[in-house]
Amino acid sequence: MDGTEGSTGQPGPAERSHRSSVSSVGARAADVLVYLADDTVVPLAVENLPSLSAHELHRAVREVLQLPDIALDVFALWLVSPLLEVQLKPKHQPYKLGRQWPELLLRFTSAPDDDVAMDEPFLQFRRNVFFPKRRELQIRDEEVLRLLYEEAKGNVLAARYPCDVEDCEALGALVCRVQLGPYQPGQPAACALREKLDSFLPAHLCKRGQGLFAALRGRGTRAGPGEQGLLNAYRQVQEVGSDSGCEAALGTHYRAYLFKCHELPFYGCAFFHGEVDKPAQSFLHRGGRKPVSVAISLEGVHVIDNREKHVLLGLRFQELSWDHTSPEEEEPILWLEFDGDSEGTPVNKLLKIYSKQAELMSSLIEYCIELSQVAEPAGPQDSATGPPSDPSSSPAPVERPKLRRQGSVVSSRIQHLSTIDYVEDGKGIRRVKPKRTTSFFSRQLSLGQGSYTVVQPSDSLEQG
Repeated sequence: MDGTEGSTGQPGPAERSHRSSVSSVGARAADVLVYLADDTVVPLAVENLPSLSAHELHRAVREVLQLPDIALDVFALWLVSPLLEVQLKPKHQPYKLGRQWPELLLRFTSAPDDDVAMDEPFLQFRRNVFFPKRRELQIRDEEVLRLLYEEAKGNVLAARYPCDVEDCEALGALVCRVQLGPYQPGQPAACALREKLDSFLPAHLCKRGQGLFAALRGRGTRAGPGEQGLLNAYRQVQEVGSDSGCEAALGTHYRAYLFKCHELPFYGCAFFHGEVDKPAQSFLHRGGRKPVSVAISLEGVHVIDNREKHVLLGLRFQELSWDHTSPEEEEPILWLEFDGDSEGTPVNKLLKIYSKQAELMSSLIEYCIELSQVAEPAGPQDSATGPPSDPSSSPAPVERPKLRRQGSVVSSRIQHLSTIDYVEDGKGIRRVKPKRTTSFFSRQLSLGQGSYTVVQPSDSLEQG
Protein backbone atom coordinates (compact mmCIF):
# COMPACT_ATOMS: atom_id res chain seq x y z
CA MET A 1 0.00 0.00 0.00
CA ASP A 2 1.58 3.25 -1.08
CA GLY A 3 0.90 6.74 0.22
CA THR A 4 -1.78 7.47 -2.36
CA GLU A 5 -3.77 4.45 -1.27
CA GLY A 6 -4.55 6.01 2.09
CA SER A 7 -3.15 8.50 4.54
CA THR A 8 -1.21 6.91 7.34
CA GLY A 9 -0.16 8.56 10.57
CA GLN A 10 0.20 8.49 14.30
CA PRO A 11 -2.55 7.80 16.83
CA GLY A 12 -5.09 10.44 17.74
CA PRO A 13 -6.29 11.91 21.01
CA ALA A 14 -7.86 8.75 22.40
CA GLU A 15 -5.23 6.01 22.39
CA ARG A 16 -7.34 2.89 22.77
CA SER A 17 -5.39 -0.34 23.11
CA HIS A 18 -8.02 -3.09 22.96
CA ARG A 19 -10.93 -1.94 20.79
CA SER A 20 -12.29 -4.02 17.96
CA SER A 21 -14.69 -3.06 15.21
CA VAL A 22 -15.78 -6.64 14.46
CA SER A 23 -17.80 -8.19 17.27
CA SER A 24 -18.72 -11.41 15.46
CA VAL A 25 -17.98 -13.02 12.13
CA GLY A 26 -20.05 -15.82 10.69
CA ALA A 27 -20.24 -17.41 7.31
CA ARG A 28 -22.30 -14.53 5.97
CA ALA A 29 -23.12 -11.89 8.57
CA ALA A 30 -21.14 -9.78 11.00
CA ASP A 31 -21.74 -7.00 13.47
CA VAL A 32 -19.41 -4.07 12.75
CA LEU A 33 -18.79 -1.22 15.17
CA VAL A 34 -17.76 2.14 13.75
CA TYR A 35 -16.57 4.78 16.23
CA LEU A 36 -17.16 8.51 15.96
CA ALA A 37 -14.77 11.24 17.14
CA ASP A 38 -16.73 11.66 20.40
CA ASP A 39 -16.36 7.91 21.15
CA THR A 40 -19.97 7.05 20.41
CA VAL A 41 -20.50 3.82 18.50
CA VAL A 42 -22.44 3.17 15.31
CA PRO A 43 -23.31 -0.58 15.18
CA LEU A 44 -23.84 -2.06 11.73
CA ALA A 45 -25.13 -5.50 10.73
CA VAL A 46 -23.53 -6.31 7.38
CA GLU A 47 -23.35 -9.22 4.99
CA ASN A 48 -20.14 -10.61 3.51
CA LEU A 49 -17.84 -8.48 5.62
CA PRO A 50 -14.56 -9.85 4.15
CA SER A 51 -15.46 -8.46 0.72
CA LEU A 52 -17.18 -5.27 1.89
CA SER A 53 -15.55 -2.05 0.68
CA ALA A 54 -14.91 1.11 2.69
CA HIS A 55 -17.32 2.93 0.37
CA GLU A 56 -20.14 0.55 1.27
CA LEU A 57 -19.46 0.84 5.00
CA HIS A 58 -19.24 4.62 4.66
CA ARG A 59 -22.67 4.68 3.01
CA ALA A 60 -24.11 2.50 5.80
CA VAL A 61 -22.79 4.90 8.46
CA ARG A 62 -24.25 7.89 6.64
CA GLU A 63 -27.64 6.19 6.45
CA VAL A 64 -27.69 5.37 10.16
CA LEU A 65 -26.67 8.91 11.11
CA GLN A 66 -28.98 10.40 8.46
CA LEU A 67 -26.22 12.61 7.10
CA PRO A 68 -26.59 14.64 3.88
CA ASP A 69 -24.73 13.79 0.69
CA ILE A 70 -21.93 16.26 1.46
CA ALA A 71 -20.78 13.86 4.20
CA LEU A 72 -19.43 11.58 1.47
CA ASP A 73 -16.72 14.16 0.80
CA VAL A 74 -16.30 15.51 4.34
CA PHE A 75 -15.63 12.22 6.12
CA ALA A 76 -13.63 9.08 5.52
CA LEU A 77 -13.27 5.73 7.24
CA TRP A 78 -10.03 5.21 9.12
CA LEU A 79 -8.38 2.15 10.64
CA VAL A 80 -6.93 3.37 13.93
CA SER A 81 -4.90 1.90 16.76
CA PRO A 82 -2.46 3.30 19.34
CA LEU A 83 0.37 2.49 16.93
CA LEU A 84 -0.91 3.53 13.51
CA GLU A 85 -3.69 5.33 11.61
CA VAL A 86 -4.75 4.65 8.03
CA GLN A 87 -7.30 6.66 6.07
CA LEU A 88 -9.04 4.21 3.76
CA LYS A 89 -9.82 4.84 0.12
CA PRO A 90 -13.31 3.83 -1.07
CA LYS A 91 -12.00 0.67 -2.76
CA HIS A 92 -10.21 -0.61 0.34
CA GLN A 93 -11.63 -3.63 2.13
CA PRO A 94 -11.37 -2.86 5.88
CA TYR A 95 -11.62 -6.47 7.01
CA LYS A 96 -8.72 -7.57 4.83
CA LEU A 97 -6.60 -4.60 5.90
CA GLY A 98 -7.35 -5.46 9.50
CA ARG A 99 -6.02 -8.97 8.91
CA GLN A 100 -2.86 -7.43 7.41
CA TRP A 101 -2.43 -5.04 10.34
CA PRO A 102 0.67 -6.73 11.87
CA GLU A 103 2.42 -6.47 8.49
CA LEU A 104 1.58 -2.76 8.28
CA LEU A 105 2.92 -2.18 11.79
CA LEU A 106 6.18 -3.95 11.02
CA ARG A 107 6.58 -1.92 7.84
CA PHE A 108 5.56 1.53 9.06
CA THR A 109 6.32 1.59 12.80
CA SER A 110 9.18 0.75 15.12
CA ALA A 111 6.88 -0.88 17.67
CA PRO A 112 8.27 -3.85 19.65
CA ASP A 113 7.08 -7.30 18.59
CA ASP A 114 4.99 -7.71 21.75
CA ASP A 115 3.12 -4.46 21.04
CA VAL A 116 2.57 -5.49 17.42
CA ALA A 117 1.10 -8.81 18.55
CA MET A 118 -1.32 -7.11 20.96
CA ASP A 119 -2.37 -4.20 18.76
CA GLU A 120 -5.82 -4.29 17.17
CA PRO A 121 -7.28 -1.56 14.95
CA PHE A 122 -10.82 -0.21 15.01
CA LEU A 123 -12.86 1.65 12.42
CA GLN A 124 -13.40 5.38 12.90
CA PHE A 125 -15.57 7.79 10.93
CA ARG A 126 -13.79 11.13 10.82
CA ARG A 127 -12.62 14.03 8.70
CA ASN A 128 -11.18 13.34 5.26
CA VAL A 129 -7.64 14.74 5.00
CA PHE A 130 -8.33 15.77 1.41
CA PHE A 131 -11.47 17.82 2.14
CA PRO A 132 -10.65 21.52 1.54
CA LYS A 133 -11.17 23.98 4.38
CA ARG A 134 -12.91 26.43 2.06
CA ARG A 135 -15.73 23.92 1.53
CA GLU A 136 -15.95 23.20 5.23
CA LEU A 137 -16.90 26.82 5.88
CA GLN A 138 -19.92 26.43 3.58
CA ILE A 139 -21.50 23.53 5.49
CA ARG A 140 -24.80 24.27 7.21
CA ASP A 141 -25.92 20.83 8.36
CA GLU A 142 -25.70 20.84 12.17
CA GLU A 143 -24.85 17.16 12.61
CA VAL A 144 -21.99 17.36 10.11
CA LEU A 145 -20.71 20.45 11.91
CA ARG A 146 -21.01 18.69 15.27
CA LEU A 147 -18.91 15.74 14.11
CA LEU A 148 -16.23 18.07 12.78
CA TYR A 149 -16.35 20.10 16.01
CA GLU A 150 -15.96 17.01 18.20
CA GLU A 151 -12.92 15.86 16.23
CA ALA A 152 -11.27 19.30 16.28
CA LYS A 153 -11.99 19.67 19.99
CA GLY A 154 -10.37 16.30 20.69
CA ASN A 155 -7.24 17.31 18.79
CA VAL A 156 -7.02 20.62 20.68
CA LEU A 157 -7.53 19.03 24.11
CA ALA A 158 -4.92 16.35 23.33
CA ALA A 159 -2.48 19.12 22.25
CA ARG A 160 -2.25 17.49 18.88
CA TYR A 161 -3.08 20.96 17.59
CA PRO A 162 -0.67 23.23 19.51
CA CYS A 163 -2.42 26.49 20.44
CA ASP A 164 -1.40 29.74 22.07
CA VAL A 165 -2.99 30.49 25.44
CA GLU A 166 -5.30 33.10 23.94
CA ASP A 167 -6.56 30.57 21.40
CA CYS A 168 -7.01 27.92 24.09
CA GLU A 169 -9.16 30.38 26.03
CA ALA A 170 -11.26 31.31 22.98
CA LEU A 171 -11.77 27.70 21.92
CA GLY A 172 -12.39 26.56 25.48
CA ALA A 173 -15.01 29.29 25.88
CA LEU A 174 -16.92 27.95 22.88
CA VAL A 175 -16.82 24.47 24.41
CA CYS A 176 -18.22 26.00 27.62
CA ARG A 177 -21.03 27.55 25.62
CA VAL A 178 -21.87 24.23 23.94
CA GLN A 179 -21.75 22.18 27.15
CA LEU A 180 -22.95 24.68 29.78
CA GLY A 181 -25.21 26.94 27.75
CA PRO A 182 -25.03 30.75 27.54
CA TYR A 183 -23.10 32.55 30.23
CA GLN A 184 -25.43 33.89 32.91
CA PRO A 185 -24.31 36.67 35.29
CA GLY A 186 -24.45 35.44 38.85
CA GLN A 187 -24.32 31.82 37.74
CA PRO A 188 -21.63 29.80 39.61
CA ALA A 189 -19.76 29.28 36.34
CA ALA A 190 -16.30 29.32 37.93
CA CYS A 191 -17.10 26.19 39.95
CA ALA A 192 -18.38 24.41 36.86
CA LEU A 193 -15.23 25.34 34.94
CA ARG A 194 -12.94 24.24 37.75
CA GLU A 195 -14.63 20.87 38.05
CA LYS A 196 -14.37 20.13 34.31
CA LEU A 197 -11.27 22.11 33.42
CA ASP A 198 -9.74 19.35 31.32
CA SER A 199 -12.93 19.27 29.24
CA PHE A 200 -12.24 22.81 28.07
CA LEU A 201 -8.44 23.13 27.96
CA PRO A 202 -5.44 20.93 27.08
CA ALA A 203 -4.18 18.91 30.03
CA HIS A 204 -0.76 20.60 30.10
CA LEU A 205 -2.52 23.92 30.82
CA CYS A 206 -4.62 22.56 33.66
CA LYS A 207 -2.20 23.17 36.54
CA ARG A 208 -4.52 23.20 39.49
CA GLY A 209 -3.30 24.78 42.68
CA GLN A 210 -0.98 27.23 40.98
CA GLY A 211 -3.31 28.92 38.54
CA LEU A 212 -4.38 27.69 35.17
CA PHE A 213 -1.57 29.18 33.13
CA ALA A 214 1.14 29.46 35.75
CA ALA A 215 3.17 26.79 34.01
CA LEU A 216 3.39 28.77 30.80
CA ARG A 217 6.39 30.93 30.10
CA GLY A 218 5.73 34.56 30.82
CA ARG A 219 2.18 33.97 32.03
CA GLY A 220 2.73 32.94 35.63
CA THR A 221 2.01 36.43 36.95
CA ARG A 222 -1.57 36.43 35.72
CA ALA A 223 -3.76 37.89 38.45
CA GLY A 224 -6.84 36.22 39.87
CA PRO A 225 -7.83 32.57 40.02
CA GLY A 226 -6.50 30.20 37.41
CA GLU A 227 -9.78 29.90 35.54
CA GLN A 228 -10.23 33.64 35.10
CA GLY A 229 -8.98 33.82 31.52
CA LEU A 230 -11.32 31.06 30.40
CA LEU A 231 -14.18 32.61 32.35
CA ASN A 232 -13.61 36.01 30.73
CA ALA A 233 -13.62 34.43 27.27
CA TYR A 234 -16.81 32.53 28.14
CA ARG A 235 -18.52 35.81 29.03
CA GLN A 236 -17.60 37.23 25.63
CA VAL A 237 -19.07 34.40 23.54
CA GLN A 238 -21.65 36.08 21.34
CA GLU A 239 -25.03 34.58 20.56
CA VAL A 240 -24.49 35.31 16.88
CA GLY A 241 -27.58 34.81 14.77
CA SER A 242 -30.01 35.00 17.68
CA ASP A 243 -33.10 37.17 17.55
CA SER A 244 -34.79 38.99 20.42
CA GLY A 245 -32.33 37.62 22.94
CA CYS A 246 -33.00 33.99 22.02
CA GLU A 247 -30.15 31.52 22.14
CA ALA A 248 -28.26 30.85 18.93
CA ALA A 249 -28.37 27.34 17.48
CA LEU A 250 -25.50 25.07 18.48
CA GLY A 251 -24.48 24.90 14.83
CA THR A 252 -23.48 28.56 15.08
CA HIS A 253 -21.00 27.74 17.83
CA TYR A 254 -19.74 24.61 16.06
CA ARG A 255 -18.96 26.76 13.03
CA ALA A 256 -17.30 29.42 15.20
CA TYR A 257 -15.07 26.74 16.75
CA LEU A 258 -14.08 25.37 13.34
CA PHE A 259 -13.53 28.85 11.94
CA LYS A 260 -11.13 29.57 14.81
CA CYS A 261 -9.36 26.25 14.22
CA HIS A 262 -8.82 27.22 10.58
CA GLU A 263 -6.32 29.79 11.85
CA LEU A 264 -4.13 26.87 12.92
CA PRO A 265 -1.97 25.97 9.91
CA PHE A 266 -2.08 22.25 10.69
CA TYR A 267 -5.86 21.92 11.02
CA GLY A 268 -7.14 18.88 9.13
CA CYS A 269 -3.67 17.37 8.63
CA ALA A 270 -2.63 13.75 8.64
CA PHE A 271 -0.07 13.17 11.40
CA PHE A 272 3.01 10.96 11.26
CA HIS A 273 5.67 9.84 13.73
CA GLY A 274 9.28 10.92 13.28
CA GLU A 275 12.48 12.12 14.92
CA VAL A 276 14.84 14.99 14.10
CA ASP A 277 18.38 15.77 15.18
CA LYS A 278 18.83 18.23 18.01
CA PRO A 279 21.41 20.99 17.53
CA ALA A 280 24.80 20.01 18.93
CA GLN A 281 25.32 21.53 22.39
CA SER A 282 29.09 21.69 21.97
CA PHE A 283 31.87 20.63 19.61
CA LEU A 284 32.28 17.27 21.37
CA HIS A 285 28.68 16.71 22.46
CA ARG A 286 26.10 15.71 19.89
CA GLY A 287 22.56 16.82 20.48
CA GLY A 288 20.78 13.50 19.99
CA ARG A 289 17.23 13.32 18.63
CA LYS A 290 13.81 14.59 19.59
CA PRO A 291 10.43 13.03 18.74
CA VAL A 292 8.23 15.05 16.42
CA SER A 293 4.89 14.88 14.68
CA VAL A 294 4.88 15.62 10.96
CA ALA A 295 1.56 17.21 9.92
CA ILE A 296 0.76 17.14 6.20
CA SER A 297 -2.25 18.77 4.57
CA LEU A 298 -3.35 20.13 1.21
CA GLU A 299 -1.43 23.32 2.01
CA GLY A 300 1.94 22.26 3.37
CA VAL A 301 4.05 20.48 5.97
CA HIS A 302 4.54 21.26 9.67
CA VAL A 303 7.01 19.65 12.04
CA ILE A 304 5.77 19.78 15.64
CA ASP A 305 7.77 19.20 18.83
CA ASN A 306 5.86 16.53 20.74
CA ARG A 307 7.27 17.51 24.13
CA GLU A 308 7.17 21.30 23.94
CA LYS A 309 3.86 21.45 22.04
CA HIS A 310 5.04 23.98 19.47
CA VAL A 311 5.92 24.14 15.77
CA LEU A 312 9.56 23.65 14.81
CA LEU A 313 9.11 24.20 11.09
CA GLY A 314 6.19 25.17 8.88
CA LEU A 315 6.43 25.22 5.08
CA ARG A 316 3.96 25.67 2.28
CA PHE A 317 4.55 23.44 -0.71
CA GLN A 318 5.79 26.43 -2.70
CA GLU A 319 8.56 26.85 -0.13
CA LEU A 320 10.08 23.39 -0.14
CA SER A 321 11.63 20.58 -2.11
CA TRP A 322 11.53 17.05 -0.74
CA ASP A 323 12.46 13.41 -1.17
CA HIS A 324 12.83 10.26 0.88
CA THR A 325 15.60 7.69 1.11
CA SER A 326 15.70 4.17 2.52
CA PRO A 327 19.35 3.13 2.76
CA GLU A 328 19.97 -0.56 3.34
CA GLU A 329 20.16 -1.43 7.02
CA GLU A 330 19.57 2.23 7.89
CA GLU A 331 16.56 4.19 9.01
CA PRO A 332 14.34 5.69 6.27
CA ILE A 333 14.55 9.48 6.02
CA LEU A 334 12.23 12.18 4.72
CA TRP A 335 14.29 15.14 3.48
CA LEU A 336 12.85 18.65 3.48
CA GLU A 337 14.80 21.35 1.63
CA PHE A 338 14.01 25.04 2.05
CA ASP A 339 15.52 28.53 2.00
CA GLY A 340 17.28 29.92 5.05
CA ASP A 341 20.39 31.75 6.16
CA SER A 342 23.57 30.90 7.98
CA GLU A 343 24.94 33.84 9.97
CA GLY A 344 23.30 36.23 7.52
CA THR A 345 24.34 34.33 4.38
CA PRO A 346 21.49 32.90 2.20
CA VAL A 347 21.71 29.12 2.03
CA ASN A 348 19.60 26.09 1.25
CA LYS A 349 18.74 24.03 4.30
CA LEU A 350 18.15 20.30 4.53
CA LEU A 351 16.18 18.80 7.40
CA LYS A 352 16.35 15.06 8.01
CA ILE A 353 13.25 13.45 9.50
CA TYR A 354 13.93 9.87 10.58
CA SER A 355 10.81 7.76 10.22
CA LYS A 356 9.65 4.38 8.96
CA GLN A 357 6.75 6.36 7.50
CA ALA A 358 9.04 8.47 5.28
CA GLU A 359 7.79 6.81 2.10
CA LEU A 360 4.19 7.44 3.09
CA MET A 361 4.88 11.07 3.93
CA SER A 362 6.65 11.62 0.62
CA SER A 363 3.78 10.05 -1.31
CA LEU A 364 1.19 12.09 0.59
CA ILE A 365 3.07 15.33 -0.14
CA GLU A 366 3.12 14.45 -3.82
CA TYR A 367 -0.59 13.57 -3.84
CA CYS A 368 -1.58 16.74 -1.97
CA ILE A 369 0.34 18.82 -4.51
CA GLU A 370 -1.43 17.05 -7.37
CA LEU A 371 -4.81 17.78 -5.75
CA SER A 372 -3.91 21.42 -5.16
CA GLN A 373 -3.06 21.85 -8.84
CA VAL A 374 -6.41 20.53 -10.04
CA ALA A 375 -9.04 23.26 -10.14
CA GLU A 376 -12.21 22.15 -8.42
CA PRO A 377 -15.10 22.38 -10.94
CA ALA A 378 -17.97 24.61 -9.99
CA GLY A 379 -21.16 22.62 -9.49
CA PRO A 380 -24.57 22.91 -7.93
CA GLN A 381 -24.39 23.36 -4.20
CA ASP A 382 -25.35 20.48 -1.97
CA SER A 383 -28.45 20.97 0.12
CA ALA A 384 -26.30 20.77 3.23
CA THR A 385 -24.22 23.74 2.20
CA GLY A 386 -27.14 26.14 2.15
CA PRO A 387 -28.47 28.30 -0.68
CA PRO A 388 -26.16 30.26 -2.96
CA SER A 389 -25.26 33.67 -1.69
CA ASP A 390 -23.97 36.81 -3.31
CA PRO A 391 -20.21 37.44 -3.36
CA SER A 392 -20.44 40.01 -0.61
CA SER A 393 -21.69 37.36 1.83
CA SER A 394 -19.55 34.45 0.65
CA PRO A 395 -17.44 32.55 3.23
CA ALA A 396 -13.96 33.72 4.07
CA PRO A 397 -11.24 32.60 1.63
CA VAL A 398 -8.98 29.67 2.42
CA GLU A 399 -5.98 31.88 3.17
CA ARG A 400 -6.51 32.80 6.80
CA PRO A 401 -4.45 35.57 8.40
CA LYS A 402 -1.33 34.10 9.93
CA LEU A 403 -0.90 34.39 13.65
CA ARG A 404 1.80 36.97 14.34
CA ARG A 405 2.09 36.89 18.10
CA GLN A 406 5.66 37.04 19.29
CA GLY A 407 6.68 33.56 20.36
CA SER A 408 3.48 31.96 19.03
CA VAL A 409 3.48 28.16 19.25
CA VAL A 410 2.58 28.04 15.54
CA SER A 411 5.68 30.01 14.50
CA SER A 412 8.72 28.12 13.18
CA ARG A 413 11.67 27.60 15.51
CA ILE A 414 14.39 26.70 13.05
CA GLN A 415 17.05 27.46 15.67
CA HIS A 416 15.85 24.36 17.54
CA LEU A 417 16.62 22.15 14.54
CA SER A 418 19.87 20.69 13.29
CA THR A 419 19.98 21.23 9.52
CA ILE A 420 22.51 20.70 6.74
CA ASP A 421 23.26 24.03 5.02
CA TYR A 422 24.66 24.27 1.50
CA VAL A 423 24.71 26.23 -1.78
CA GLU A 424 25.05 25.02 -5.38
CA ASP A 425 27.09 26.61 -8.17
CA GLY A 426 25.77 24.44 -11.02
CA LYS A 427 28.83 22.20 -11.10
CA GLY A 428 29.15 21.11 -7.53
CA ILE A 429 28.17 21.82 -3.97
CA ARG A 430 29.74 24.35 -1.67
CA ARG A 431 29.16 23.37 1.89
CA VAL A 432 28.21 25.43 4.85
CA LYS A 433 28.93 23.64 8.12
CA PRO A 434 28.02 20.92 8.89
CA LYS A 435 29.07 18.94 5.83
CA ARG A 436 26.39 17.74 3.47
CA THR A 437 25.70 13.98 3.74
CA THR A 438 23.39 13.32 0.79
CA SER A 439 22.74 14.54 -2.72
CA PHE A 440 20.07 17.21 -2.95
CA PHE A 441 17.02 16.55 -5.08
CA SER A 442 14.60 18.24 -7.44
CA ARG A 443 11.14 17.12 -6.32
CA GLN A 444 9.19 20.29 -5.66
CA LEU A 445 6.00 22.12 -6.52
CA SER A 446 6.12 23.69 -9.99
CA LEU A 447 3.53 26.44 -10.13
CA GLY A 448 5.67 29.19 -11.58
CA GLN A 449 5.01 31.22 -8.45
CA GLY A 450 6.86 29.22 -5.83
CA SER A 451 9.22 31.12 -3.59
CA TYR A 452 11.79 28.32 -3.31
CA THR A 453 15.06 29.13 -5.14
CA VAL A 454 18.48 27.54 -5.32
CA VAL A 455 20.95 29.79 -3.56
CA GLN A 456 24.06 30.79 -5.50
CA PRO A 457 27.46 30.57 -3.80
CA SER A 458 29.51 33.45 -2.49
CA ASP A 459 33.20 33.68 -1.73
CA SER A 460 32.53 33.75 1.99
CA LEU A 461 31.21 30.19 2.02
CA GLU A 462 33.31 27.14 2.75
CA GLN A 463 34.25 25.13 -0.32
CA GLY A 464 33.10 21.50 -0.29
